Amino acid sequence: MGFSAQKPTEPNSDHAIAGAVSGCITRFLCQPLDVVKIRFQLQVEPISRYHISKYRSVLQAFLLIIREEGSTALWKGHVPAQILSIIYGTAQFYSYNVFTKMLQQVPQINEWHHTMHFIAGAGAGSVGTIISFPFDTVRTRLVAQSSNHQVYKGVLHSCSSILRQESPKAFFSGLLPTLLQIAPHTGLQFAFYAFFTDFYKKHTFGTDTNFYNSMLSGSTAGLLAKTIVYPFDLARRRLQIQGFQHGRKGFGKFFQCNGLMDCLKVTIKEEGVRGLFKGLVPSQVKATATSALHFTAYEQVLLLLKILRC
Repeated sequence: MGFSAQKPTEPNSDHAIAGAVSGCITRFLCQPLDVVKIRFQLQVEPISRYHISKYRSVLQAFLLIIREEGSTALWKGHVPAQILSIIYGTAQFYSYNVFTKMLQQVPQINEWHHTMHFIAGAGAGSVGTIISFPFDTVRTRLVAQSSNHQVYKGVLHSCSSILRQESPKAFFSGLLPTLLQIAPHTGLQFAFYAFFTDFYKKHTFGTDTNFYNSMLSGSTAGLLAKTIVYPFDLARRRLQIQGFQHGRKGFGKFFQCNGLMDCLKVTIKEEGVRGLFKGLVPSQVKATATSALHFTAYEQVLLLLKILRC
């Protein structure tokens, strides 16, 4: 099926549909973890129960958000995030299938099986990111703003405000660190997933990627890939809120920087190397759950489409 060493037989449209459905399901279930992760990433103060900082632990952050803003705040920015996930999932899996078919025309490529998955995954992640990035910026701004100082009333209002008060370029703030993160991250994710699904089949004597294989392989792939590239994810979030000081009242000190390298330098200078990994735990939890759901839903939808076609 989707990640076997053999040439994929499903039409590209099936991969696009499966990617869209898996993106939609995954986003809805994992949005609260994303909200908490972003809040940690944008907090300059140390994450410590012994320091005066707004968010000090994952559980405390969840409870504080619910107490101050209501349970619906855990789905802040869900509409643009859902649009983002559907567009990204469609573009990612569609282009992954296209890139895989192209690479399989290369002689002796099966000897470099996992490298092929890495290259195809990196290319697919880059395509999906560029197409869906404006929605990611809008989502980050909606999640980042305080309920007591709401700057944006919704998706359309945020889009019109950014265009009116800033420029179209603001929608792509942080695109460079995102691509630097997403290309190796997605490449590693697909390569790890292919490796672990093959490993699972070898030791269970299976031939197809089943539900349990997808869940275990997807969760492990997501955890490892996210941990490796995490600092770039943090830099992306911080770059996306530049020029948005007025919406961050009540969240502590505002993080100011100019570009990717400056963002990394300022973070290390003010918060130490550990500052580059703020929000890592909720991010790892989210990446593990998201990856497992994403790949599993994708594989199951592909299987369903195959059955319906027969």
